[in-house]
Amino acid sequence: MSIRTLRFPTALLCCVSLLSAANAPSEAEVKKAIESVIQPLRMKHGIPGMAVGVTIEGKRYFVEAGLASRSPKINVTRDTLFELGSISKTFTATLAARAEVDGKLSLNDFVSQHLPELKGSALDRVRLLDLATHTAGGFPLQFPDGVKTQQDLTSYFRQWKPQFAPGVQRHYANPSIGLLGVVAARALAADFTTLMEGKLFPEIGLQRTYIKVPQKAMANYAWGHNREDKPVRVSPGPLDSEAYGVKSNTTDLLRFIEAHLGLGDVSAKLASALKTTRTGYFKVGEMTQDMIWEQYPYPASIEKLLAGNSPSVIFDPQPVQAIVPPMAPGSPVILNKTGSTGGFGAYVAFIPTRRIGIVMLANKNYPIDARVRAAHEIFSQFTTH
Repeated sequence: MSIRTLRFPTALLCCVSLLSAANAPSEAEVKKAIESVIQPLRMKHGIPGMAVGVTIEGKRYFVEAGLASRSPKINVTRDTLFELGSISKTFTATLAARAEVDGKLSLNDFVSQHLPELKGSALDRVRLLDLATHTAGGFPLQFPDGVKTQQDLTSYFRQWKPQFAPGVQRHYANPSIGLLGVVAARALAADFTTLMEGKLFPEIGLQRTYIKVPQKAMANYAWGHNREDKPVRVSPGPLDSEAYGVKSNTTDLLRFIEAHLGLGDVSAKLASALKTTRTGYFKVGEMTQDMIWEQYPYPASIEKLLAGNSPSVIFDPQPVQAIVPPMAPGSPVILNKTGSTGGFGAYVAFIPTRRIGIVMLANKNYPIDARVRAAHEIFSQFTTH
């Protein structure tokens, strides 16, 4: 069988067995395999720089290519910070799940239980879990342009009229996860950014992951590139920190994935919170919606992964079916999440039962299907060894 026709999870399975064996490929061979995919990808989509990390049973492989900045000319390294876009949502979900472990909230609480200023609104009937699974009732992808201040946010949420009953339709939305971050911070009685940078990131073991990049780390912060190929970085927006504000590198993101894989030193409370985020709550076609993470039964074809990451799933309401009881982690599944800002594109995927994962970071927002296909091909090339 040609490696071009191998299906993604099948390739992953082969990769694990080969890399665990005595005849495992060398680090140089793995890097060559990754580079053979990344270089054509960069050329095709005009991506200035990329960083890729793969973890297999705790062994890490890294490849960096291209420039983090064109002027001045700075190469991408393992320490280069990229904007994660919506992958940031997985951290917000983790903070909420961690707050539940500490008894500060329940994911089955209604939003207005924690935000009295929203009592009497439609959010009296929306659970925190609905916010974390995009099933609150039809928030838009972005806030309306007129929402800028804290007063605007409160007014918007008070006046919001759902299109659907909670738990009936999935509609991917920044206001939804942003509001979950607000509730989690309120329940923990601290500022959201302070909680993330001062508590959650260190607990996971992340050393260079930020919402607000400090001056000492700015030299490692890549410049993104927009459609006109101009250097850009993410602009401030309502609840941006909660929805798309995290900046990180491949080393830290692999550590985050490894925490999900049960690798490394993870506290019992954090492990419990991570499991909660990987629990399946709603069926959305072939995909299962966890707390932000999106999962598929393992093995799953590349076609199913592409369908689950398609524009229609991102932009259009999708009917859902509640999973009762929720699907606890443990079954063979593949989880993934994409993230984008105006100048960056990211993708992560991992299989807990195989303890394998991949992180792909780029300083250009290139097509999502190209990210999924590239990850597939990287793993497929490992099977040639």
